This record gives sequence, structure tokens and C-alpha cells, in this order.
Amino acid sequence: MAKSVCGSSDLTDDHLNEHPVITPFTWFGLDVGGSLTKLVYFEPENIPDDDDQSSEIKKAIRIIHKYLSGNTAYGDSGVRDTHLEIKTQLGEYTGSMHFIRFPTAAMPAFIELAKSKNFPLLATTICATGGGAHKFSNEYETQLKMKLRKIDELSSLIRGIHYMESINHNESFYFTSPTIKEKCQKLNYNFVHPYPYLCVNMGSGVSILAVTGPKTFTRIGGTSIGGATFLGLCCALTGCNSFEEALELASQGDNAKCDKLVSDIYGGDYKKFGLPGHLVASSFGHMMDPEKSKAASKADLARSCLAMVTYNISSLARLNAEKQGIENVVFVGNFLRKNTLSMRLIAHAMDYWSNGSMKAIFLEHEGYFGAIGSLLELINPQYDDTSES
Repeated sequence: MAKSVCGSSDLTDDHLNEHPVITPFTWFGLDVGGSLTKLVYFEPENIPDDDDQSSEIKKAIRIIHKYLSGNTAYGDSGVRDTHLEIKTQLGEYTGSMHFIRFPTAAMPAFIELAKSKNFPLLATTICATGGGAHKFSNEYETQLKMKLRKIDELSSLIRGIHYMESINHNESFYFTSPTIKEKCQKLNYNFVHPYPYLCVNMGSGVSILAVTGPKTFTRIGGTSIGGATFLGLCCALTGCNSFEEALELASQGDNAKCDKLVSDIYGGDYKKFGLPGHLVASSFGHMMDPEKSKAASKADLARSCLAMVTYNISSLARLNAEKQGIENVVFVGNFLRKNTLSMRLIAHAMDYWSNGSMKAIFLEHEGYFGAIGSLLELINPQYDDTSES
């Protein structure tokens, strides 16, 4: 009989859509994105000693628990976001939910790690979402002898959002006076009655969803200009090597050194249409001027990249929200990881261009909701239309 990742020994692939019999060991969900892989791992507080388990399996369980929860870094690029850890209950077990990320390019190293920790001894099926669940399916089957049960990424995303909202009363927040450093405040948002809302998922690219209920939503748009665009341009223009380095550069730069503003064209505000002079009229518009191009620093270039991507996403979000008649817009995704600067720019743009009728809402667990949804699908299967390759 095939074992699911929850360790149940009486489940075959034909039973994956039934409620599994959960036995406590390593439960996790995967979201394999275009740039970043997210892993959510549930660690029960007490692991009962099952007399039916062999000593080899018990040893493997202990090793995996110790490795995942006892470290904050894995290999060269894996990181556990300890500040996001949260206590919760899954099934009959209380424990901690851990959040781990690594570049999707490092997937071969992750597979080797899984081999070294004898994970295939404990499970034959993993719930996974994201494009990489399809891309790496063959590697998991041939190298690990494990099957990836593919969960629709948007369904996982929404399910993950609603679950975290139900267990964490401080999950949602918004900003007041976002462009005034001295006055800017981060405040909790009451998400008890959220529907309808727009969900803007900012990953490598961007998907925009209109959500009208716990399981009812429609993808209404998106753009290829997303987080990978920002990082890719920064790498090309500044020589940086990581998202964190690109954000640090952007925080020190001035995009007005690269971007052509309304005031550069009109000499001030364009009052007839209510366009302030500080508004960007053309991203990187100054770079056609040899002197200004030479004067722009790497930090200025990074800040211009960030502003261009952020404002474009904000504009699309606002237009789609207007079209749908929706006031609350939730922004999630790993582009926002440690990226308060973009959050504040988004908050300002949504408020300014909607004349205060729309609110930008952000969530603490940023880009982990797809992986959370995969973990929940393991515990309580709800979807049966995405299990095929």
C-alpha cells in the first residue's frame, strides 16, 4: 500500500481525495514557484510512539523533525522564517507551523537532502502546488520514488489565506499616511467579513483574483511584470545577486534620478488633470540623457525598478477593482517579503488614485499561502480535479 505524506499506511493513490487517517510525523505542503519554493511544515508538540513502526522509520522521523525545526538555514540558500512561526491545531494534534523557503533553482539539492534524510521511507505522496509541481514531477518519481499530488495553485492560495485569517487575528494589516515616514502607521485590519475582495498575488508574475466566497473566485487578470521582473532588472543593471540585496539598494536610492516626472515635463503640477509634479511620467525616462544616466547610482536604478514594478501592479489592481466594484484589495506574494517600501507605495497609490475609496490590505505570511493550502489539502482533501499531470 502507498503511504501518503501524513504517514497513513492504508491509503492508495485512488484514495487521495478521501479524508486520510492522520498519524503524526512530518506533515508539510509545497508551493514550487517560478523563482522561490515555499515549504510549510507542521511539527506536533508530542509524537506518540507507534509500536507498529519499525526502528528505522522511528529514527527517520526523529532525524527529520530535528533537522527541520532545529535549524534556521539549510544548505547554501534555504531559510526558515522564524518570525512567522505560529501555534495551531491540525486534526487532533497541536503544534507549530514552520515556514521555509529556498530558490527553486536549488530543487536538485532539496531532492538530494530528502534522500539523505530517508524521507522516501516515510511517504510516497506529497501535496504540492505551483508550476514546479508539474515541472519537477518526474524528478520526484524517478529519484525519490515519491508522487507529487498537484493542487491547483489559486485554490491553494485562497484556502491558505482564509485558514491563516481564521487562526491569526493579527494576520491582516494596512498603512495610514504611508508616504510620510514620521506619521506612517501599520494597523490591524478586521477581515471577519471580507467578501468580496480582490486578491493580487505578486510572485514572479502577478495574478489578480476576484474572491466572492471561501471557495468561489475568478482569475480576472494578471501581468508578467512581477517580482522576477524587479530582481531580473536589478541583477542586469546593478550586478546584485539576491532579492535582499536588490531591496537594500532600492531603499537607499532615489528613482527621480532615473525616472522622468510630471514636473520634468510641465515644470510643476499638471493641474488640469490633477497630476502632481512628483508623479512618475516615464520610468527610466532620464536614462536617455547621457549625463543623467552617468550620474544615476546603482541604488537609484534599483529604486526605479522597484517603483516601476510596484506602480504598474497597483494600477492594474485599481482598474480591476473598479471594474468589479470592489473596495478591498489584498496584496500577497513573495515580492512583498521584507518589502515594506513596496507595501507603502502600493498603499499610497491605491488610496490616491481611488480618492480614498479603496484600501490596500496586506498579510503577514506574504507568499506562503499556497504552501499552507497544500498542507491543508493533505489533512482535509477538498479538490479532485488537479491530481493528474
